Order: sequence, then structure tokens, then C-alpha cells
Amino acid sequence: MAGDTRERIMESARLTVQDLGYGGLSFRELAKDVGIKSASIHYYFPTKGDLGEAILRRYVDRYAAFLDGLLDGLPGTGADRAALMGRYTDMFRSTLLNGNRLCLAGMLSAERNELPAGICAEIVRWGAMNEGWIARVLGLGGAGDREGLRSRAAALFAAVSGAQVVAHGRNDVAVYDDIIAAYRASGLVP
Repeated sequence: MAGDTRERIMESARLTVQDLGYGGLSFRELAKDVGIKSASIHYYFPTKGDLGEAILRRYVDRYAAFLDGLLDGLPGTGADRAALMGRYTDMFRSTLLNGNRLCLAGMLSAERNELPAGICAEIVRWGAMNEGWIARVLGLGGAGDREGLRSRAAALFAAVSGAQVVAHGRNDVAVYDDIIAAYRASGLVP
């Protein structure tokens, strides 16, 4: 039962932060949403920073496992790059489709100056994980030099993340779709 309560707290907190940001996360409101006393949240997460770090760590770990799973068993052709990047951009799109939310790490990045060090470290890990995965995909079949792949991966990650922010601001997933289609037509996204 305790594990279930902890998971419900984390899930509710994740959705809240993706919708309202870290500043919008209140233990009192979270307790109402989960159906427990506010003081009970402190049993699982002594501080708001502990909760924020836990939800972001879990988020990064889940997406790292998901993305790595996409690479399992691929022969490494150019067509695979396009399919993999399609799944990658769909990941950001699906977040928009869930109540016009933003990527958790992206939302927290906007509040970086106000966040505890543990959350900031997870934001950095999120970026490095995404850029590393994209570089691996771009390098399938031996394409490109290591430094060039890293640089292109960083640009691609920033472009996809930015497309999500623009679409979120307009509350229109079609804007995201149009931006990603333009990136594909230009060759930025395979």
C-alpha cells in the first residue's frame, strides 16, 4: 500500500509539474489530488526538491529505457534512422496530446534558476541522454564523425524541444506537426 501511495504522489506531481511547472507544485494541492493528508507526503518526500528530483529521475530513466529499446536489434540502415526519428518526434507529440503538457524536463528547464541542485542535475542528464541517443541514431551505418554527430544531435534535440514549446504556447498540436514536417523537408530531422 505504501508503494502505491508513493507512486500516486509521484504521478500526480509529474502531471502537475508538466502542466503548471515546479512553482505550481503544492504539497497541499497534491495531497487533495491523491486523497491523503499533506503531512503524509513528507513521509515519502521530505522536501519539494526531493519529490521533484524523484519524478524527474524516474522520467529520464523511463525514456532512456524506451529509446534504448527502439535501438535493439536494428540492422543500421538509413531507413532505420528515419523510422527511429519518427518514433522520437512522436514521443514529444504524445506529451502535447496529453492535456497540452510539455516534456517534464523541458518544463523544469524554464525554471532552472529556482530549482534545487538535484533537479538541475537531472535536467542536464535528460539533455545528455537525448543528445547521446540522437547521435547514435544519426551514426547508424557509420555515417558521420563523432563530433559532427554530437553537434547535429544537440541541434536536433533543441529543434524538437522548441517545436513542442511553440505548439504548447499555441495550444495546437498541428503546429508541432507542421514544424517537424518542415524539419524533415529541410533535412534537419531524418
